[in-house]
Amino acid sequence: MTVIKCISPVDGSVYAEREAMPLATAQAAVARAKKAQKAWAKRPLDERIQLVLKGVARVNEMADEIVPEIAWQMGRPVRYGGEFKGFNERSNYVAEIAGSSLAPIVIENSERFERRIEREPHGIVFVIAPWNYPYMTAINTIAPALMAGNVVIIKHAAQTLLVGERLVRAFNEAGVPEDVFQNVFLDHDTTSALIAGNAFDFVNFTGSVEGGRAIERAAAGTFTPVGLELGGKDPGYVMEDADLDAAVDTLMDGATYNSGQCCCGIERIYVNEALYDEFVEKSVAWVSNYKLGNPLDPETTLGPMAHKRFAATVRAQIADAVSKGAKALVDPKLFPADDGGAYVAPQILVDVDHSMEFMTEETFGPAVGIMKVKSDAEALALMNDCKYGLTVSLWTKDSERAATIARDLETGTVFQNRADYLDPALCWTGVKETGRGGSLSVIGFHNLTRPKSYHFRKALA
Repeated sequence: MTVIKCISPVDGSVYAEREAMPLATAQAAVARAKKAQKAWAKRPLDERIQLVLKGVARVNEMADEIVPEIAWQMGRPVRYGGEFKGFNERSNYVAEIAGSSLAPIVIENSERFERRIEREPHGIVFVIAPWNYPYMTAINTIAPALMAGNVVIIKHAAQTLLVGERLVRAFNEAGVPEDVFQNVFLDHDTTSALIAGNAFDFVNFTGSVEGGRAIERAAAGTFTPVGLELGGKDPGYVMEDADLDAAVDTLMDGATYNSGQCCCGIERIYVNEALYDEFVEKSVAWVSNYKLGNPLDPETTLGPMAHKRFAATVRAQIADAVSKGAKALVDPKLFPADDGGAYVAPQILVDVDHSMEFMTEETFGPAVGIMKVKSDAEALALMNDCKYGLTVSLWTKDSERAATIARDLETGTVFQNRADYLDPALCWTGVKETGRGGSLSVIGFHNLTRPKSYHFRKALA
């Protein structure tokens, strides 16, 4: 029997463990979900929406348990209070637009013809959720999928082993039937076998590029629709007319919050030569104010990375860049808690270029590189010189200039004068190796349903 373990980054102990389901047990869960789906879809839309919102409210009531659990599981400091703001914002927004997003598109309703397009749920939606924002990323699919009449089976990351269990418990306690929303503990082989066996009608995966490839390989030939949000190396570009202090504050927060473990975190920054020196100076001062330490301490502002192997990747990229001429500007003596393991001091590198993995491969840690540029054209070429494309953050007071640059950017979302934020009214999507598909917004509902056309001829005369 395979045992799935969560190794806490706080102290390296086994914080939680669960037995992985045998294939037959998982198949039985899928069968129960399939049986429950039709009845769930026949419930009135408003009833499904309200049950989902009651589940969201029940999760909020568990805050005192959830916040320290997140700290123990993946290292985010308790002072930040969990993910409830974004969790609630996304749930509430999709509830507001569910009716209009799922409404039939009526082409004609005359004495002779009725022609319309309706949205039908796929059936069983399988959510494979990541550890970095374990509640917010999961709810992006769970809430609209359930509202649209799908049933949901969630498999959470081993690093946040308890989250799927807690989400399902909250929703079941709120009135969502047990077979409509289920949590499973699966190893990789069983997960692949289920997908390859056509167990699901839609698969949503958030995680690594290699994980996404494994999902696609498993789904090959099944025609199961797949949504993938994978790697990122999101850039910021600070133009000469930018609000410097606002840019420093937002971009440094975007680069280091959650120990840099954000899907749309800022990993590389290009600054116009007119502002470069001042931007770098202010950024180093900003980052140097962090307090690295135990995430259960309310004074801690930067916790450990989720696992020491993730921290090892960050250190290796920094060391490689420094060996090739980069300079590290943040004094490591300011962060005595850096233990060479999961606790990693934040860092800013300059004299970097795209020959270094640090500027081209996903780092996913509290470290960022800053390069000087002379023009929009140079910045644009550098921003697009990447195999990923999730978000880009542009800093300028000139919206027309930002729009001109944005049209040539190879990315899913372009921000002006903000970063590292998911707007639930907009489609969350990526290009290149960041993945395919899109969540939230009306498009998210459309991805979680399929169209059915009705062409009724009422009279033959």
